[in-house]
Amino acid sequence: MDSPLIERLVSELNYPLVNAENLDTLLSQQGERVLFLTGDPVKNLETNDLAVILPELARTFAGRLNPAVVDRSIEQSLRERFDVWPVPSLIFFKDGEKRGAIAKVRDWADYLAEIEAILDRPTPQAVH
Repeated sequence: MDSPLIERLVSELNYPLVNAENLDTLLSQQGERVLFLTGDPVKNLETNDLAVILPELARTFAGRLNPAVVDRSIEQSLRERFDVWPVPSLIFFKDGEKRGAIAKVRDWADYLAEIEAILDRPTPQAVH
């Protein structure tokens, strides 16, 4: 990792590092999860900002986000698979299904409103 702030998420806060070996297992787990697509922290200054914001979001939505950091080696394939292009981005899942994404750094109030809307969005099965 090219950033001590991203490294801290994995080493100190124990966020899983998502790689090719554990991606499917992680996505098959029940519950809500957010994947952090970092992009290149050297080229994109927002990456380190989001690395600081993510733990605060996790505290605010305690028990509902379950953050994980995506290894750069699989980032491009995940961006294609889930149609998420700008980085840094957060991709939200519930029971393995993509529920939404938030790209780039936002104002705190925007994060709160967007994340709440994503987490509270009815599942496709519940809509029928």
